[in-house]
Amino acid sequence: MSETTGTTEEKKPPVNGRRAVPSSNSNDEENEVPEMEAFGLIPRGFNPKDYLRVVDIYMFKDPQEINKQQHHTDKYYNPKLIVRRGQPFQIQIHFNRPYNPQTDQFWLEYLIGRYPQQNRGTYIPVLVGDVLKPGQWGAKITHKENNSIRLSIMSSATCIIGKFRLYVAVWTPFGILRTHRNSATDTYILFNPWCQQDAVYLDDEKEREEYVLNDVGIVYHGDINEIKVRSWSYGQFEEDILDACLFLMDKAELELSGRGNPIKICRVASAVINSRDDNGVIAGSWDNTYTSGVAPSAWTGSVDILLEYYSSKQPVRYGQCWVFAGVFNTFLRCLGIPARLVTTYCSAHDNNANLQLDFFLDDEGKLDTKLTKDSVWNYHCWNEAWMTRPDLPVGFGGWQVVDGTPQETSDGMYRCGPASVQAIKHGHVCFQFDAPFVYAEVNGDIVYLRRETNGTQVIENIDTTHVGRLIVTKEVGGDGMVEITEDYKFQEGSEEERLALETALMYGVKKQTTQDTVYQPQKDVDMEFQVHKAVLGSDFKVTIIFRNKSRNQYTATTYLSGNIVFYTGVTKNEFKKHSFTAKLEHSSSSTFDVMIKSSEYLGDLVDQASFHFFVTARIKETGKVLAIQKAAGLEIPALRIKTQGGTVAGKEMSVTVEFTNPLKQTLENVTLRLEGPGVLRTMKKEFRQIPANSTLIWEVKCFPRQPGFRKLIASLNCDALRHVYGELNVQIQKP
Repeated sequence: MSETTGTTEEKKPPVNGRRAVPSSNSNDEENEVPEMEAFGLIPRGFNPKDYLRVVDIYMFKDPQEINKQQHHTDKYYNPKLIVRRGQPFQIQIHFNRPYNPQTDQFWLEYLIGRYPQQNRGTYIPVLVGDVLKPGQWGAKITHKENNSIRLSIMSSATCIIGKFRLYVAVWTPFGILRTHRNSATDTYILFNPWCQQDAVYLDDEKEREEYVLNDVGIVYHGDINEIKVRSWSYGQFEEDILDACLFLMDKAELELSGRGNPIKICRVASAVINSRDDNGVIAGSWDNTYTSGVAPSAWTGSVDILLEYYSSKQPVRYGQCWVFAGVFNTFLRCLGIPARLVTTYCSAHDNNANLQLDFFLDDEGKLDTKLTKDSVWNYHCWNEAWMTRPDLPVGFGGWQVVDGTPQETSDGMYRCGPASVQAIKHGHVCFQFDAPFVYAEVNGDIVYLRRETNGTQVIENIDTTHVGRLIVTKEVGGDGMVEITEDYKFQEGSEEERLALETALMYGVKKQTTQDTVYQPQKDVDMEFQVHKAVLGSDFKVTIIFRNKSRNQYTATTYLSGNIVFYTGVTKNEFKKHSFTAKLEHSSSSTFDVMIKSSEYLGDLVDQASFHFFVTARIKETGKVLAIQKAAGLEIPALRIKTQGGTVAGKEMSVTVEFTNPLKQTLENVTLRLEGPGVLRTMKKEFRQIPANSTLIWEVKCFPRQPGFRKLIASLNCDALRHVYGELNVQIQKP
């Protein structure tokens, strides 16, 4: 019985003084395994053919066969055996003669990487015994017939995730005989949310179907006043995606022996999903210029991005938060870690992490963009991954925040998480990784300040409820939205919320004190405003409402600033300035309308057609300031998708995409994309021009692969118009 598999002398990389064996961080590399490993001198009369010899190994690896059915891996478009750890699977071995347990001895060997070692879990000898122990490596014979035996093999519930090579070894008095290298018997081993001993075990079947097996999802975007919905194709089962996901761990140079640990995998993946500092998968761009790349809004799913990266090994251009999160979700679900994409509306990006977002106003009450460094993202997407946290005290397992969008460095790299959602809610931000940063994204006060000429800062207003107002994800088993804000924070103003904040402060989250700055708000006047529904290309109005609850008459000098913003809350430019004086009668409400013309905003729109309005009002009689801000978006026209004729697996089907240009201008260099996991691989079509008010029709023929409930997703993209989507649910019949 050999502990390590004999490596032939090959060119080894230089070994440093600390290690006897070079680090092993590539699933792709292999070692040479001798087919005859002699114990010493071999006598002249020795003939390997006299001993038990393996003729063939049958893997039961087709989608309809027992292994992929029982292991929920039948959807992977991959010809090799794919199983989940900690659960038995079957193989059949055909020998050159009947197997005799009294005289014949054989075992299986699973190897991964170039330097297999038993103590690192990269060389696994599996002996044949009488019983299988749950969650431990072992094999037993379940059936014998003529020259063949059927084995049930149990893998360890903590086994490394990746692609293993399989050898069958036979003992002879003079040495070990092995099967030759045969890639057809390679076995992928994945995480197993169905296995109680696995760190990613999830006990609800409907949740497992959603968070592991669903290959499409929903991205919530827009802003809190107008939530927008689009589908995203995760495509974790599509051809070559599993290999692409394993390659990401090689790219991140994660030691093979650490690849059984979902905490380590999530942490390195959150860094490798973005291209900052490690040439990872996606290059981010937030400046509305996407030359020599694809605009983030044009992607319809993760498959194209992962396959392009897998083949080119160069960052794919470009992504923004939902693209990073969509690809990260594909990676997690593909490896078997339950995962979901989460959107936080009004997510704080607090540059000095003091739980306070400082917005500086000038003397007129206008926002001073030079002094204001913090921003509130209209929305921000990240992921949650489900796992136990044995590295933390009991109670902090379950959903963990992981974020692949590069915002701040963590331990010297752009990455974030895994951070326990439960720890964030209770303010226990001392627990790794990056909990203070996530806590600040969903908790924080907006403070409006004015700098006096002598340098002192006067607080004009504080808004304690704006940040992290709504956190949502897709519901299990349907396309509805479910709010999960309460998973992250207690009810605003409750005793528990106070306590969580005090705990977070105790554990080192900074909160600026406001004692040296005097602040007494104007309590007897309320101000709010509404942005009326606006369709792209049309005029709309903003209504400002004052409620004077006092017995005094007031005069309010009011200033409205309309800005075109990126969804990250960063201003591109101010397109509307409007000042007026409002007379506020005692004990009454007054409303004022401001018209916004399409000619004022159309020339400068960016990506998501987002506006940000600031309204400030100074009460003349008291000198106090009222301030509010709100994001608003334009309604963007949708694509229409239709199918014609039959929708049967394996038979030709016709899909048409239609779009009518709503603008008063011709759209130029328009790209359409269409994809649907299990139905068709991404198709692209370029159109030179779509004149104003004209309709474009694109017809595509395809052969759907998978029967069942499927989704088609389309996007349209050009410089003048982005974030145009359409989708269609289709039932693909069995042939």
